[in-house]
Amino acid sequence: MTEDRSRDAVGASLGRMRAMMLRHVYLMTSSWPRVLELVYWPTVQITLWGFIALYLARQDGGFAGLAAVLLSAVLLWDTFFRSQLGVSLSFMEEMWARNLGHLFVSPLRPFELVLSLFAMSLLRTLIGVGGAALLAIPIHGFNLVAELGPPLALFFVNNLLFGWSLGLVVSALVLRLGLGAESLAWALVFLIQQVSAVYYPIAVLPEPLQWVAAVLPPAQVFEGMRRLLAEGLFDVGLLVRALALNLVWMTISGIVFLLLLRSARRLGLLLQVGE
Repeated sequence: MTEDRSRDAVGASLGRMRAMMLRHVYLMTSSWPRVLELVYWPTVQITLWGFIALYLARQDGGFAGLAAVLLSAVLLWDTFFRSQLGVSLSFMEEMWARNLGHLFVSPLRPFELVLSLFAMSLLRTLIGVGGAALLAIPIHGFNLVAELGPPLALFFVNNLLFGWSLGLVVSALVLRLGLGAESLAWALVFLIQQVSAVYYPIAVLPEPLQWVAAVLPPAQVFEGMRRLLAEGLFDVGLLVRALALNLVWMTISGIVFLLLLRSARRLGLLLQVGE
């Protein structure tokens, strides 16, 4: 009997998460500009940086192989960026529609909401970054999968996880502070980019910022990516460190989200969403 109840509870939970995700899938696919936008910006980035890298590679000064490093960095950076936006924008869609009050009086639990946001973020990221990666093949003759090989999956997952962590924190802050703080979805991610060693090694940073980079999973990912492309060596230690840091950041972001959600409920903010 207990086993049947547990199975029914899990089935109900999965059903609620599926319904939540389908709501956002229908919202996204009902407007072709929404889908086009997912691919548009990553493609603009990959095209621009690709031409810059090709120009530098043709100059005298030891820039050979720069195109692969820059294009890999752009696509992996966009994995983090898109995964963060996938969480925060999906959450803000509910705020813009003034739907949070309805969601939280339904049987939907906070962890089910979070998991459905993660699933939607993964879908958005695969469409955006995957589309740009495919277009890079005919435009620049660059194949990300061929360049990075199996380690690409580990780089992708680590950046995805940190994007989810930041997206959850941004969602919590916007919920608590109001839609006037929605610019945090873009502001925080570009602030972190400066110390994530996306286009340059951590050693380039001033020493205080190197300590900041040391606790950011993307910095470990990009260091590992450059080492793989430049030396042909896959540094397992960097990826293990990135995964451990991601577990810490996921825990912190989950606690922040639950605390600010509880605060918003206590103050009645779920029904008073505004600037």
